[in-house]
Amino acid sequence: MRFRLPTLLLLLGLLHASPTQAQTLPRLDFAGSVTWTGQVPILVAIEKGFFREQGLEVRLQVIVNSADRIRAIAAGSAAFSNLGRTAVLAEMARGNESFSFFGNVDDAPGQEGCWARPGIASITDLRGKPVAANASAEVTLMGLLAESGMALKDLQYRSLQGTEMAPALAHGDIQAACVWQPLLDRLKQAAPDGKLLGTDRDTAIFHRFGTMASPDVLIISRELVRTQPAQARGLALAILKGADFTIAKPEEAAAAVAHHFRQTPEQLTAALRDFRFYGSEGRKAHMQLHTEQMQYLADLLHEAGRLPTRPETARWADDSFIDAGQ
Repeated sequence: MRFRLPTLLLLLGLLHASPTQAQTLPRLDFAGSVTWTGQVPILVAIEKGFFREQGLEVRLQVIVNSADRIRAIAAGSAAFSNLGRTAVLAEMARGNESFSFFGNVDDAPGQEGCWARPGIASITDLRGKPVAANASAEVTLMGLLAESGMALKDLQYRSLQGTEMAPALAHGDIQAACVWQPLLDRLKQAAPDGKLLGTDRDTAIFHRFGTMASPDVLIISRELVRTQPAQARGLALAILKGADFTIAKPEEAAAAVAHHFRQTPEQLTAALRDFRFYGSEGRKAHMQLHTEQMQYLADLLHEAGRLPTRPETARWADDSFIDAGQ
């Protein structure tokens, strides 16, 4: 039997292909975003093939809203996510048990703050005035208010999407807004003669835990952990390797994933300098710190009336599958 040259080359390629290449790998999608630099370790793990090393095919599903990412996991269309914990706590308070949290790989204290229009010199000057925040930045605002003996009820508080804050501040519809970078820089451009009233570094949460007010948390499908523990472990190990790589080689990490953020490698490298990343070193102690921070934040939000119930957050903590099989 004779083979044409293209057919022969194809057969030779299959003969020399590795088992991983020759077979279809299990696909487990990542529900994430490309607007927050904290996603870099997971994107590095995708681009550098760390998930494939674990026998997994992982693709990015860009889902902007954190609550929608959790819904994707509950529906089985995504396996894991990295997202702000206020949305996670809200689902815990509703009794959503479709996920567990298993770690934290990024943090950026100081990257979230409140910017005010000219004439506002301090947090106390905001009393009775319209102020906007959203998601984790709401927690930062609450923390800054608490330092001055105030609460949200002392403001004309408005929940606005981050992209809506700069125009509202420029037009005078609000007197101050709290948001994260790079949107915080847009507030400064909208009111260039304004003032930074504080960042999450000025709150009790930072003083106690050394973290942002509401840092990212890694969550994973409980169904995946229950039915495919080896795959769950592979996901976690690849993520940790992505974080280790980002810590050790930030410029190379930025070059690998800058296109996701529509930035140059140089721009992303500069942004990485403002972040802390956490990988395999000290993982268990780091997980314990964030488990404690989760409960502290849940208590804070419940007392402020932002959560309908006070969830026992440790019920959702599970990193045991990472060490299984060692």
